[in-house]
Amino acid sequence: MKKLKRSARLVEMTQYLLFRPHTLIPLTTFAERYSSAKSSISEDLVIIKEVFEEEGLGDLHTLAGAAGGVKFTPKMPKEASLSFIQNLCQKLQEPERILPGGYLYMSDIMGQPHYLNEIGKTFASAFANRDIDVIMTVETKGIPLAYATASFMNIPVVIVRRDSQVTEGSAVSINYVSGSDKRIKTMSLARRALKEEAKVLIIDDFMHVGGTIHGMMDLLKEFKGTVQGVGVFMESSEVEEHLVEDYVSLAKLNGVDSKTRKISVDLGNYFH
Repeated sequence: MKKLKRSARLVEMTQYLLFRPHTLIPLTTFAERYSSAKSSISEDLVIIKEVFEEEGLGDLHTLAGAAGGVKFTPKMPKEASLSFIQNLCQKLQEPERILPGGYLYMSDIMGQPHYLNEIGKTFASAFANRDIDVIMTVETKGIPLAYATASFMNIPVVIVRRDSQVTEGSAVSINYVSGSDKRIKTMSLARRALKEEAKVLIIDDFMHVGGTIHGMMDLLKEFKGTVQGVGVFMESSEVEEHLVEDYVSLAKLNGVDSKTRKISVDLGNYFH
């Protein structure tokens, strides 16, 4: 790359870091990329670090030594997440979201890149200090949330299927009890999708009783994996007890009244 003025270099370096979260980047990478001295690169990184922290974009960690460099950890201040989720809760209480059977329509939320981006960043912040190898979710509605979170944590996503896929090779399948209707269901995961003893973060869009998430936990045991955290966008408060105890929720559905056309949505436990 040609030698850039400092102002242009700062912009390019910032973009480089933002697109490579949780990645250790040696100072020599920047020095060679911009044909600049390491001392100049270090000064630039100090400026970027200050802006990241002041604007709540995340942390820029410096590791000393021959194998050192810088690593960007995206984080979203809880105050910013609180404001965003509060607005989202208001949107989710719109009467026209009520579907036959008392269900709540959320597909438009899960299809908006801006919403997914903010939700993913919030989950990434909530679990930033945990040692995680991979994000797990179950098809299909949890997939966008899992990938949004993974983009900020820079880790892969594995998808648990309702039925095994021929294109994914041999799979491990288990039966689990659905928390809502107590029916026996099946889920499977390709053997090649997850290495043994992986540290896993489970992400899902909605948790009623928690049967599906509990099933994923049981499935993980077949891979000798460990659950490092569970994040759900919305939980239901209309149950006496969840099958999953340790989890982070961003919103809570208190009830849907089809007769009065009223929906009650509050903040999840992440904000309490």
